[in-house]
Amino acid sequence: MTDVDRQIARSSEYLDRTRERSASLNARRRKRQGTEIMTRVGRIAAADIAIVIAAIVVGWFVPLGIGGAMLVMGALIAATLLLAIFPLTPDVKPEALAQTPLKQLPLKTEQWLETQRPALPAPAQTLVDRIGVRLEGLAPQLQTLDEQEPAAAEVRKLVGEQLPELLKGYARVPIALRGLERNGKTPDQQLADGLKVIDDQIAGMSAQLAEGDLNLLATRGRFLEIKYREDGVGGSN
Repeated sequence: MTDVDRQIARSSEYLDRTRERSASLNARRRKRQGTEIMTRVGRIAAADIAIVIAAIVVGWFVPLGIGGAMLVMGALIAATLLLAIFPLTPDVKPEALAQTPLKQLPLKTEQWLETQRPALPAPAQTLVDRIGVRLEGLAPQLQTLDEQEPAAAEVRKLVGEQLPELLKGYARVPIALRGLERNGKTPDQQLADGLKVIDDQIAGMSAQLAEGDLNLLATRGRFLEIKYREDGVGGSN
C-alpha cells in the first residue's frame, strides 16, 4: 500500500467516525426533543382536563353563563400557551454541577455543554460533542456507584468541576484575543488540549467502571495536568 493509499484510508476512517458521531448526536437530540414534546403535550392535556373538570364542578352549583364559558376558554388558552412556551426544566448552572447528585451529573453536564457549544471554535465543538457521547455512556455506570466511594469523588471532580472550569476560563478570554498566541499556544488551542485530556479521562473512567476496578479509578489521580492550569485559559501570565 502506498502512502497515498494509507492517507486515503485514514481520511476515510476519519469521515466514517465523524458521520457515526454526527448520527449519534442527532439521534440523541431527536430523542430528547421527542421526549420534551411528549412531556409538554401530556402536561397541557392534564392542565386542560383539570380546568374543564373544575368548570363542570363549579357549573353544578353556579350557572356559568356566557361570561363563565369565556373565562374557561381563556383559562384553557392561557394554560396551553404557558405550558407550551415555559421551559420544562430550569437552565443548568455550572456552579450547581458540583452539588448535582452523581446519578444525574452526566445528563446535567451534557445539557450545560450543549448551551455552551455555539460559542466555541469548531475543533472544540467536535470535542464537546464527543464528550457528550462519553457522558451518555457513563451515565448508566454511575447509577449503582455509591456517592461515598473515592471513585465517585474522582468522577465528580472531573465532570462536575474541572470540565466546567475549563469552559468558564475560556469564556473569560475576550473574543479578539482567543486566536492570539500566548506562551506558545492560543487560548483556542489550550481549550482544545484541555478538552482532549478530559475526553481521554472520561473514557478511562468508563473503562475502569466497566471492569469494576474502583480502586484503580480512585487512585489514578484525576487532577488535570494541562497547560491552561499553568498559564490559564483566561488567566494572567
